[in-house]
Amino acid sequence: MHRLILCAIAVLLAGCMVGPDYRRPAVDTPQSFRYEEKDARDTANIDWWKQFEDPVLDALIAEALANNKSLKTAAATIEQAAGVLMQTRAPLFPQIGYSGSATRQRLSQSNATSVPSIVPNPQSSFELLGGANWEIDLWGRIRRLSESAQANLFATEEARRGVILSLVASVAGSYIQLRALDEQLEIAERTRGIYGESVKQFELKFKHGQVSAMTVEQARSEYETAAAAIPPIKSQIVQTENGICILLGRNPGPISRGKALSELALPAVPSGLPSQLLERRPDIAQAEQNLIAANAQIGAAKALYFPTISLTGALGVSSSELSSLFSGPARMWSFAGSFTGPIFTAGAIAGQVKQAEAMQQGALWSYENAIQSAFSDVENALSSHAELTEQLKAQDRLVTALREYARLARMLYEGGYTQYLTVLYAEEQLFPAELNYVQIHGSTLASLVSIYQAMGGGWVSEAAKFTQ
Repeated sequence: MHRLILCAIAVLLAGCMVGPDYRRPAVDTPQSFRYEEKDARDTANIDWWKQFEDPVLDALIAEALANNKSLKTAAATIEQAAGVLMQTRAPLFPQIGYSGSATRQRLSQSNATSVPSIVPNPQSSFELLGGANWEIDLWGRIRRLSESAQANLFATEEARRGVILSLVASVAGSYIQLRALDEQLEIAERTRGIYGESVKQFELKFKHGQVSAMTVEQARSEYETAAAAIPPIKSQIVQTENGICILLGRNPGPISRGKALSELALPAVPSGLPSQLLERRPDIAQAEQNLIAANAQIGAAKALYFPTISLTGALGVSSSELSSLFSGPARMWSFAGSFTGPIFTAGAIAGQVKQAEAMQQGALWSYENAIQSAFSDVENALSSHAELTEQLKAQDRLVTALREYARLARMLYEGGYTQYLTVLYAEEQLFPAELNYVQIHGSTLASLVSIYQAMGGGWVSEAAKFTQ
């Protein structure tokens, strides 16, 4: 039996694996990004969110990494995939088990076929066996299945990294949006207060016949315009706070504030080449692992064309007396080898091979699509940041001009050189311009978050430390 096992091991080690070995597909990679920043810095491996210099934001991200439910689900999926890999690899090794039995039986003696008197009746039987079964993976079917399971495990790990990537970006982006809404609310409430004072002054002047009723209603329209803008902003603040709470793994509720939007530092634009995305982006790595898994399934399916060789063996003792169970004569053993193979399967195996090849092609297209989508994400994020930066500058100039316009219009009105309609027109333009400036400012900061998310990088591993 030992010689047979040694021969089997030698055959196993000399055996080949059918099916294609994985080779990374060639990818058409651009040489550079069209909107690449000249002053970009290599920040791929740092905790980029700390560049905003807001301790409250840092604490929120740490809390999200520790408590987010989607991240915990992704971690559980990794454990599940690891269990599948252990189960798939197990047949590479002999499967050893044991069994035992004890019976006592009395046979009938009331007919012609009854037990002879010289035979003990009732009878006892005791048996204790250890057995082993081993499928020799001569054609690599189990090894290909193990290769596929291992790739699936790596894919789930990359999926978890992708959750971390999205989670950090979502918390940072939502926090920036929240601070922008806070500033918009402050502007709306301040403007409403100013307009409210104007209404009171014009109502007093109207009583003394200094202004017309139309002027009072014009001032009142300004006040109501500002007042009407406040409830939607408050509603968005609550919704944003609740969204952040879900990311943090909390029940809905208020969120702590740190620095104002205007006080947040501006992170550096990260540098990187398109070719580096293949290593930085978790979704690309996940797609490649899925391709590796699908590629290995082809070999596992093709191995079904070849015979399956198995070895079985048993060693134990059997006796009619418990006291004699472990004596020499009670010893028993057996071993056997067997092989089975297909002759005619009506296309069952061919169908599995075709299915595996189609899955591999689908995984290949998904991999290439993930790469192209990553290039597009970075281009879009860089382009958005560049255009928003220019838009913010223009909006700042517009707000400055409108403030001066409103100041001069009020001076002319108070000097009696123009009607209040001129003031109303100027202030009606200034209020939404100030709100738009804050919104664009928040979008500009959020566009930096999008760039870091699109480029990925080693910072994901740094963030993952908070999850352990």
